Amino acid sequence: MRRKTQLVLAITFMVTALVCSFSYIYISQILRQQVGRALDSATYLDSQIAYFADKAVVPDLSSTKVDTSNPVKVRRAIADYLATNLDLNTMLASVVGDWPMIYDAAIVDINGVAILDSNREMVGKAVPDRPDFQVVHDAKFRQQLRLVYNPPTIYDVRVPLQLNGLPFGSIRLGISTTFFRAETTQRLRHAVIFSSLSILISLVLAAGLSNIALGPLERISKSLDSVTAGDSEPVIEEDPGQDEYGLVTLKIAHLGRQMRDAKEIFSALKDNVDQIMGNLQDGLMLFTRDSRVVLVSASVERFLGRPRAELLGRTVKEVFRPDSSLGALVLDGFQHKHSIAQHEVESASGKMVQVSLDFIQERGSLIGALLTLRDAESVRKIQDEIEISRQMSISGRTTRGVAHEVKNPINAIVLHLQLLQNKLQEIDPDTRRHMNIIDSEIHRLDRVVQILVDFTRPRDLHPEETDLRKLVEEVIMLATPDAEQHGVSVVRALGAEPLGVKVDIDLMKQAILNVVLNGVQAMPKGGALTISTRREEDGVVAEIRDQGAGIPHELQEKIFELYFTTKKGGSGIGLAQTYQALQWHYGSIDFETIEGQGTTFRLRLPAVDVPAVTNGQVAVKA
Repeated sequence: MRRKTQLVLAITFMVTALVCSFSYIYISQILRQQVGRALDSATYLDSQIAYFADKAVVPDLSSTKVDTSNPVKVRRAIADYLATNLDLNTMLASVVGDWPMIYDAAIVDINGVAILDSNREMVGKAVPDRPDFQVVHDAKFRQQLRLVYNPPTIYDVRVPLQLNGLPFGSIRLGISTTFFRAETTQRLRHAVIFSSLSILISLVLAAGLSNIALGPLERISKSLDSVTAGDSEPVIEEDPGQDEYGLVTLKIAHLGRQMRDAKEIFSALKDNVDQIMGNLQDGLMLFTRDSRVVLVSASVERFLGRPRAELLGRTVKEVFRPDSSLGALVLDGFQHKHSIAQHEVESASGKMVQVSLDFIQERGSLIGALLTLRDAESVRKIQDEIEISRQMSISGRTTRGVAHEVKNPINAIVLHLQLLQNKLQEIDPDTRRHMNIIDSEIHRLDRVVQILVDFTRPRDLHPEETDLRKLVEEVIMLATPDAEQHGVSVVRALGAEPLGVKVDIDLMKQAILNVVLNGVQAMPKGGALTISTRREEDGVVAEIRDQGAGIPHELQEKIFELYFTTKKGGSGIGLAQTYQALQWHYGSIDFETIEGQGTTFRLRLPAVDVPAVTNGQVAVKA
């Protein structure tokens, strides 16, 4: 037997076996769906009957001769009522009449006696115990066939019945296999006919198609050599005198065309990437594992002062010079294979540049690196715009507080003006008192508005580099007299490490003093006020911890609002000013509080490098 014939027979047998398997699965799924649909329908009908039985209006047994304290008699009375309920009787009859596969329906008490039954002769009699239809549903396909097509059997589908929250019995629907077969056989017969035709057609198609597929395929070796040599169109030759493998040769030719199309797509993608790289504001340089440049964005020319074409293909040592700050930083990163995160250096053009270097790895192996150059001035401009938006939001929040404060004086002025108008024509000693009240309220209103104007007016900052510890020491000196008057001792924990900040010294001193004085006033019976400073990542922190009563939970969201105060005679502007000052310096303020134990405020500021001072001398680092 020829090899071709063997292959045709093998393929035909395999396809036929697959079609037979799928047909078997298809027929079994149809039967399973029919069984499942019957079970779901019966369960649904059971639930509906149980629902109507539970919702049936049961008469008030307290007005009858039934002993309501006897559960047995109460249950019997309810059963008698259900047995005479016209709606339930009608529903049971309609279930049997409308659903062909349902043989009978009954409401059975806990003793198995039929309270209601579609068969009137069974009412009051014990209902025979029948197998559960779930057995048919859970059976395998062959067993389902035997159960359905064996001698007729009636299976039960049961749902427990509860009345007044107590078990009362069950709802039972009988499914007859005779009725079920009548509903199912037609569909199964169609499925068997369809599967038989599918098997027959698959036999013919498999034999024919496999014969065609294994037809003339020739010159495979030559075509493959042509493709591997880089030719996009392999040579296709025909030799009618031998077995041909034309389809394989055609597929090889198709593969060659795909390779040509892939080259064209790659070229188009490269052009798109070049266009994207030309529009990027940040400078991007992609390096291979041997540190050669393979991709450059147009913005790199601004940072390095060299055209893109000149950079491609060069190594990192040929692009960057070690005598410049930027070059030294990048070369050091490549030499030691360590990443650089947002480091700011001066470029050859004198501009400040943010440099990021990330090494790309795959499965633990280095495959390249990505260098990002960003204009630091542009970044700061964006940050300033964001900060202005934040300050405008703060101003809006403070304005809401002012509205409330302005309303009360105005109301008082209007009221007393009305009283004054009524008394001006009379000689009344109270007239002078009303005039004084008006004068006082007008001045109070003027102070409120003036504070608002001062708070929202942009301020010209005069930042200077200083040590945060020194700033805090000066604040402690200012706050010490008030602390001693309240019996508060100030505990310092400023550390030995210089904490450089660049701030408006007077404004920041006032901001810290506001928090310190709040802490002192929070301890009217005395206590310890702990002031500490420390470095935290790329910033510094000043922490003020008191031992007062803490801030109630309902007030915590309001403490930074202008004019909000809980102290008698307080102005409500101290913490708002501190919050504003920290925002102006790109810092932040937050707090933690425990009622009854105290509050801790943390003031965070960006850190800068300042020379350390020891005994009045500047310590220069080696």
